This record gives sequence, C-alpha cells and structure tokens, in this order.
Amino acid sequence: MSEKQKSLESFRNRIDEIDDHILKLLQERNETVKKVIDTKIENNLPIFVADREEEKIAAFRNKAAKLGLDVDWAEDFLRMIMSSSRAYQSGNNFPVTRAGKKSILLVGGRGGMGRLYANIAEATGHEVRILDRDDWDQAEELTRNLDLVIITVPIKITEETIARIGPFLSEETILADFTSNKSHVIDAMLHAHSGPVVALHPMHGPDVMNVSKQLMMVCHGRGESEYEWLIEQFKLWGLRIKYVDPEQHDRAMHLIQGLRHFVALLHGSFMKEFELKPEDMADFSSPIYRAELMMTGRIFAQDAELYADIVFSNFERRTLLIEFLEHHHLLADLVKNNDRDGFIREFRQISEFFGNFADQALEESSYMINRLADRFG
Repeated sequence: MSEKQKSLESFRNRIDEIDDHILKLLQERNETVKKVIDTKIENNLPIFVADREEEKIAAFRNKAAKLGLDVDWAEDFLRMIMSSSRAYQSGNNFPVTRAGKKSILLVGGRGGMGRLYANIAEATGHEVRILDRDDWDQAEELTRNLDLVIITVPIKITEETIARIGPFLSEETILADFTSNKSHVIDAMLHAHSGPVVALHPMHGPDVMNVSKQLMMVCHGRGESEYEWLIEQFKLWGLRIKYVDPEQHDRAMHLIQGLRHFVALLHGSFMKEFELKPEDMADFSSPIYRAELMMTGRIFAQDAELYADIVFSNFERRTLLIEFLEHHHLLADLVKNNDRDGFIREFRQISEFFGNFADQALEESSYMINRLADRFG
C-alpha cells in the first residue's frame, strides 16, 4: 500500500469511527424518546405537537448554519430521526383522552383501515369490537353499551350498512364513517340514527407505519359536544384535523381521487395497448417521469374493485369524468391540427391559472425528485 493510500485509509477509518459514534448517539436519543413517550402517555399528552416540531427544526437549522453545514440537509436528517421516533410509537401504547376509555365497534373491522384503527384503539386501552360481513347475527350483542361505531366498509355498501346498523344503536352511541364520500353518507347516517353523527375521512391508506402527522377530515353531523372526545383522541394519536363542509369535501375528492385514479387508468391502459413495458420505461426515464411512473404503477399494485368503487362512487363523480374526457377532445384537436400556437396559448393560460402554486409545486417536486434519485438511482 502506497503512502497516499495509507493516508486515505486513515481518513476512511476515522469516518467509520464517526459513523459508529453517530449510531450510538442515535441509539441514546431513541432511548430518551422512549422516556418522553412514556411520560406523554402517563399525562395524556399528544404524541405529535406541530409547534414543538417546527421550533425544533428551526433551531436545528440555525445550529447547522453556524457549523457551516447545509441547513436543508440538516433538516432532512432531523426529520428522518423524528419520523423514526414516531414509528416507534406505532407498536406501543397511546395516551387516552380525559373522557377515559370507550367501547368502540368497527363495522368492517377486518379490512385494512379497520385493522389499523382497531390496533391503535386497543393500544390506547379502548374496548374494541369487530362486526364484519359474517357477524350480523351478533349485531345486537356487539352494539350493547356502545360509545362509538365506525363504518369502514367499501363505498358501494356504505349506505346500506349504515341503514342496517342504525336500528341497533342507542341514542347515546356516536355513529361515524371512514368513507371517502361525505354528502350522501352523512345524510344516510342522520336518517338512520337519532344520536350523535360525525363523518370522517382519514387521508391515508392502511399501510402507514403510524397515523402521526396524517390528516383526518371531519364533517360535523349532529351532537358535536358528544363526539368532542373522539376528535381529542385523534389529536392525541398525532393526527392533524381539518373541518370541512361535506359538499366541499366531495368536490375536492372528485378531483383528488376520482380524476387522479382515472388518469392513472388512462396512462396504464395506453402503455398496455402499445406494449410500453414499465420496466423498460423506467430505464429510460428522467427522475420526474420515473416518479410519475411509480405513482401510476402503485395504483395497479392494489385492488381493482377498490379503485372501481372510488371512480364510480356516485353520479357527480362520473359526470365530472365524462366532462374530463370531453375536454380531452378539445386538446386533442391541437395535436390533430398541428396547432403549436394554440398549445402555447393554452399552456400559458394554465400557467396563469396555477399562479404562485406552480412555483411551490416546482420546489416541492424538485425536493421529492432529488431524494428519490438519491435513494433509488
């Protein structure tokens, strides 16, 4: 080994020593986090506190700057550490509200979302009951002395399930749902049940490691004071809460869910028709198209019936999709007529419509692309 190689080897050995020290410090930090979490549980404090996290990140960035480090990299590093801390919580106990432990029935509780929230509720100390498709002969027993029932079944059978469970509920029981449609569903719950009603939409799938920092949409129905403890429990689990009007929610979901999933179907169907194999496309893709391809492929790794229910969930959504397809014909004419100037006009009008959001999108997507390229490149 040459002198230059020996010198390089000494630097590499020192880097290995520093990396080992970092890992030991992370282990020590994790042990301290466990103590913090135990204290939060004992004192019924929320797992995730947004203000505390933002203060911590701002202070960390300032310290990184004084040390001459890349502040964005430092923030990413800290966020990964804090994410790991929250992931640890997913397998442990959770704080319970001041209202105490409750009895909760999950209708459709053997599905993905049902299992996720059943596990979290049980880890909090609540009594959890499950009513699934083969358990209706036990419905009367399962709904006895019940504080809360959550409907978490496929969209297409949500309203009939609400009508079916309604007669078993006492006036004190809270009736809620996890469906991605709200207007018709909340009307069905108000009609089926005379007690407290609240419409909920967890904006995540069942495969999340934990629900901390996830978003829960809430549409008020009836008896807000009666289900106040439930909203408090969500916050203690670390969920972010957004109160929305049912019609506002559904209009947004038509675009976010129905339209986006249909676009993925168009994309995937076109690739299949022209035998554009995703593996080959990925090899030739820039980071941004690779990200788009992965988002499309992600959908086709899941259940077809689930996405059919989302796309065809109601008349309003189907109407929007038809309008979407008709709009496509207008844009297709630009291509058919080789109308480059028309394309530019349309592009610029859309850019004006997006306004400052386009700059935000560029910043956020660039961050995502760079991280994906670094991790999977």
